[in-house]
Amino acid sequence: MDERQALAAFAALGQEHRLRVVRALVTVGPDGLAAGVLAETVGIAGNNLSFHLKELSHAGLIASRREGKSVIYSAAYAGLSDLVQFLMRDCCQGRPEVCAPAVAALEASDCNTGETAHA
Repeated sequence: MDERQALAAFAALGQEHRLRVVRALVTVGPDGLAAGVLAETVGIAGNNLSFHLKELSHAGLIASRREGKSVIYSAAYAGLSDLVQFLMRDCCQGRPEVCAPAVAALEASDCNTGETAHA
C-alpha cells in the first residue's frame, strides 16, 4: 500500500457510519452480510448505506458479491491488513518494544469470534 491508498482508506474510515460498517463486517467474518442486514446492524437507512459502501469499496476496505437477488458485503481483509502494515512498516527503528503493544493486541485477537482472547 502506498501513501495515496492509505490516505483514501483513512478518509473512508474517518466517517462514523463507515467505521461502523467495517467493524461490523470484520466481526461477522468472511461470510459477510446482506445489505439490508448490514443497514440494520449499523443503524442507517439502506439508501444512505449505499453511499458509504461505495466509498469503502473504492478504498479497498470491503468487497461485495451477488448471491441470488442479494448483495453480500464482507471485509476486505487484505486491504485492512495492508493498511495496518502501512502504519507499522517503519515502526520500531531498532526498538521492538515500541511496537510490542500493537503486536500483542493483534496476537490476542481471536479472528474466529471477533473477541479478544483471554489467558
